[in-house]
Formats: sequence, structure tokens, C-alpha cells
Amino acid sequence: MDVRTLCLGILALGDASGYEIKKMVAEGSFSFFSEASYGSIYPALTKLTDEGFVTCRAMSQNKRPDKKVYSLTEKGQRALTDQLRKAPGPDKNRSEFLAALLFAEAVSPDRVSDLVNERIEDHDTRIRSLEALLADDMSPASRFVLEYGVAMQKAALSYLQNHQDDLLAQITNSGEAAE
Repeated sequence: MDVRTLCLGILALGDASGYEIKKMVAEGSFSFFSEASYGSIYPALTKLTDEGFVTCRAMSQNKRPDKKVYSLTEKGQRALTDQLRKAPGPDKNRSEFLAALLFAEAVSPDRVSDLVNERIEDHDTRIRSLEALLADDMSPASRFVLEYGVAMQKAALSYLQNHQDDLLAQITNSGEAAE
């Protein structure tokens, strides 16, 4: 999903400042399926405002500069609906971890074990983070997305735990055969 559509979608949930949108994308449930950078959110909000998809109002803050709060317009709601009617592209499975494992034979089995164990810890952390976001009062769609994310992380975790020893044995055996 492009950053513009992501911003429209977040604003469909309620008014938000650019900072609040950044937090949702960087630390909230959106962080698990979006790669929108901080540097792309503010330009997208500016363009969406210029095009009339969102409005922006300044809110006074005590001893701080005014913050800009963005709201979705009817035109923005229509644009979001139009974008969501389109079929999303395929998921992108880019992984530096998997790319590194393609060349596992070039490093020691201990290093490969460390890489896999680090990834196991990462999946475990992501599972706990996603589960912590689940709440009784969330929408069915939000619950579905978070639970789907948990299921994907658990599947990856399970695969690594169940196949780590096989990978290490194969790497060790291929290293011995090369000698």
C-alpha cells in the first residue's frame, strides 16, 4: 500500500497529527505490514492537503509549537474507497535474513546458528508485540489483521525451530565434503 493510501486509511479511523501517524506506522500495528518512512509521511500529507483529500488545522499546545491535525474530507474518503476497491498487489517477501542464508556455506555453522537464533528471538518479540495490540474493543477487521500477523509470525517461528538442526547438519556435511 502506498503511503498516500496508508495516510488516508489512518485518517479514516479518526483525526491525527503527522506525529501520531508516524507513531502508528513506526510502532503500532501498521509497522508490521508497511514500510512507510518518516520522510515520506509529511510530504504525502502535504500533497493530500493540497489536493483536497484531507484538511489541516493548527491546534495550540502549552509551551510547544502548534501541532497540525489532519482530517479526512469526503473527497479523501472517496479516494480511499476507490483505492481499496482495487486488488492489492502480491505481498513482498524481501528478507535480508533469507538472503544471508542463501550464502550460509560461506560462513561457519556457528554463525548460521546465531543468525537463526536471532531470527527466532525476533519472531518471538514480534508475536508478543502484536498480541499486546489486541484489544476487546477493536474492530473485527483490526482483530483479523493482527491475528493474521500473529499467525504468520508463529508459522515462521515454528519453521525455524523445527528445521534449524537440519540446515546446520546439511551445512556441516557439505563443508566436510568440500574438504
